[in-house]
Amino acid sequence: MQLSESKMLNMIFAWVLVIQIFFSSFCFFFPPIHSSLQSTDTKHDKGLNLMSRISMPPSPAPKAVSPSYNPTTIFNVRSYGAIGDGVTDDTQAFKLAWDTACQTEDSEVLVPKGSFMIQSTIFTGPCKPCLKMQIDGTLMPPDGPDSWPRNNSKRQWLVFYRINEMSMQGTGVIDGRGEKWWNLPCKPHKGFTGTTQPGPCDSPVAIRFFMSSNLSVIGLKVKNSPQFHFRFDNCQNVYIESLNIKAPALSPNTDGIHIENTNNVKLYNSVISNGDDCVSIGAGCYNVEIRNITCGPSHGISIGSLGIRNSRACVSNITVKDSIIKHSDNGVRIKTWQGGSGSVSRVTFQNIHMDTVRNPILLDQYYCLTKKCPNQTSAVHISDVLYSRIKGTYDVRSPPMHFACSDSMPCTNLTLSEVELLPAQGKFVSNPICWSAYGTVQTLTIPPVFCLLGGTPEMLPQNGNERC
Repeated sequence: MQLSESKMLNMIFAWVLVIQIFFSSFCFFFPPIHSSLQSTDTKHDKGLNLMSRISMPPSPAPKAVSPSYNPTTIFNVRSYGAIGDGVTDDTQAFKLAWDTACQTEDSEVLVPKGSFMIQSTIFTGPCKPCLKMQIDGTLMPPDGPDSWPRNNSKRQWLVFYRINEMSMQGTGVIDGRGEKWWNLPCKPHKGFTGTTQPGPCDSPVAIRFFMSSNLSVIGLKVKNSPQFHFRFDNCQNVYIESLNIKAPALSPNTDGIHIENTNNVKLYNSVISNGDDCVSIGAGCYNVEIRNITCGPSHGISIGSLGIRNSRACVSNITVKDSIIKHSDNGVRIKTWQGGSGSVSRVTFQNIHMDTVRNPILLDQYYCLTKKCPNQTSAVHISDVLYSRIKGTYDVRSPPMHFACSDSMPCTNLTLSEVELLPAQGKFVSNPICWSAYGTVQTLTIPPVFCLLGGTPEMLPQNGNERC
């Protein structure tokens, strides 16, 4: 009796299993409509064992769709009341736009097309990171010293103070309207009838960055500044590219870019034509790279002047390469005053083409603007300067190479390699000039340089004030 009951139970279980498999197979091929809504939905593997879909890998995520908005917050100066007609004073609109953008991370002050007149202004930080000033219109100051408000500084126009991570860029123009400033009687006037009268002679720098870092200036056109076009004081990590700076050849003190106490500077792919140095490098600068610059007419690319009024100056790690200097008073120049201290070291001038330049290579430790400068014994020490692959033509009014160094602080370790300079007119080749200059000539030069002294000076002062 027990055996037959056991058989009966086995038969019942077998039928139950068959029915279970049949309905499971039926659900597999014809899943219920609501199955996709059930969190415990199941499917069968090949062995018809039940397997939770929760344990299966998820379906691939849909591809991300690019946002249709610009993450940068734009502050258009017109939205803050700027008119842009070249006559209305738009200063307050610019300051409002700046102050608002300054407190917003990843923001942009937009200067659209139009002509915007702005008074002397300081744009102050610190600001949130990634601030951009997009200049697509024209910026201009009041027209000349008579239009300049009495209470505003006449030494500066647009100042950016304590800014970190800022870019200034655009397709616009910054017009300094400098002609009336250049014509002041106290300005040096060149020409046959030019005279200079004494008196106050302040003129504004167009754009000045002061105590700022991580800056980039890209793609702008800047012209006719009353004085320097750009000035960087006490800044670090500065990137400048694709600038076009232009002023008349006789405009006084219109340096293109001046840097002072500024380090880690990269200046690339720019065109500068003006009435003074294309680039001037002052005291306290190091790690400066200048590359692919077209310079001139101008006064060339200069380190200095340094050591004025017995001051101490330290400059090092300066490279100027792959550039053109044309129709200029000077080519590559180092100039220091007598009586200074400190040093200029590790300087490279490489692969530079000269086109009708009056002083292609000039090193002058007797720099003076008058004939009354007294002789002094102390001087800024100049060492480790390389002149390599400097070729082209020079204006025959001056020798093509001039190394005038201090008796008490001679120049040391000057190196010339592949220097070829021919007269722009005529066939007479002037001899280089050397004084207290020590160095080597690695290859034959044109004209030949026989005047450099070999070795090192016997007595070179080791006073700590002389070195940096």
